[in-house]
Amino acid sequence: MIKSVLRGFALAAAMSAVAFAAAKNPTVGGAAMFDSRNIIENAVNSKDHTTLVAAVKAAGLVGTLEGKGPFTVFAPTNEAFAALPKGTVDTLLKPENKATLTKVLTCHVVAADAMAKTVAKMIKDDGGEHDIKTVGGCVLKAKESMGKITLIDENGGVSHVTIADVKQSNGVIHVVDKVLLPKM
Repeated sequence: MIKSVLRGFALAAAMSAVAFAAAKNPTVGGAAMFDSRNIIENAVNSKDHTTLVAAVKAAGLVGTLEGKGPFTVFAPTNEAFAALPKGTVDTLLKPENKATLTKVLTCHVVAADAMAKTVAKMIKDDGGEHDIKTVGGCVLKAKESMGKITLIDENGGVSHVTIADVKQSNGVIHVVDKVLLPKM
């Protein structure tokens, strides 16, 4: 009986530890995000990022984003992709447009592990605006207002970080509400 009770306490303690560890990272798209998994392993579980995952696959970037990193990914939601002009996503997903799709996606990736607090400090240190160079060669303008990070793409499009600091084994994801577009 005592052993049974002790096993019950041990199981409850272990489950609490797992729940606490999972609670450190925000959920995204209804899915738990685990800092022991890489960007792709987590993204495929988010119901809010199915378009992004399909685009990453079509562009052939899965292997890269499963790699060592570190990467910071500004991850547009399905709604962000849906807000693009009608037909844009379908056109980008065509094999003949792989180079353009790759350019768009890599303009959401930074070769660093940049938590929101770090980005906010860079913005403050630079007088209210910080240039972020992406692996796609784009330069995003980062601003901060009331504790929230805003990104401005090369065309003047504005995207807000809606969920920050989703830790990954190879970097961090910040969920954004608009697709960042390169100057074409």
